[in-house]
Amino acid sequence: MVKIGLLCSTALLVLTGASGIKPTTVNEIFKNEFLNRINKVRQQGCKCGTVYMPPVGPLVWNDVLTDAAEGHAKDMSKRSYFSHTGKNGSSIEDRIKTAGYTYNGYKSFAIGENIAFGQETIAEVSNGWFKSVGHCKNLMNADFKEIGIAEYNKYWVQDFGGREAFTVREKELIKSGRLIIRRSAVKN
Repeated sequence: MVKIGLLCSTALLVLTGASGIKPTTVNEIFKNEFLNRINKVRQQGCKCGTVYMPPVGPLVWNDVLTDAAEGHAKDMSKRSYFSHTGKNGSSIEDRIKTAGYTYNGYKSFAIGENIAFGQETIAEVSNGWFKSVGHCKNLMNADFKEIGIAEYNKYWVQDFGGREAFTVREKELIKSGRLIIRRSAVKN
């Protein structure tokens, strides 16, 4: 499932992981402000246009999705365009998988993207996304469990992901050959 909307987000590079460098205060503030704003609405539920979206679980930050979002925000800025399709023809799925967010080892896989341009603050871009029906539905989609957001020169990209791992029993059945997984791509 690929969900796509039109608007923007802000760039952030969270420095964690193998390098041992701790995230800077600015990055933590950026990440926490977005997560707090989004998860507050997800916890309460909201109307996306005329459609009521019931409460859903919180999103958690994902650095791989952030890398994909940052790459797209920088590309749009440097090459002066605004689209879910990269100048090189890349799709959101291409960018997210290239960043390392894949479906291998998972029984379900969902991705989505919101983009925006020109907003000055996290509050401004967040409010705009929640007021836009398609963007709001991405933000409230229960299939999405993870998020990465980036801003670069007022190009905002918000990438969503949702993966569900196989249970221990399902893994055993797969290993024994009694459960066979066949993947099929579904495009909206």
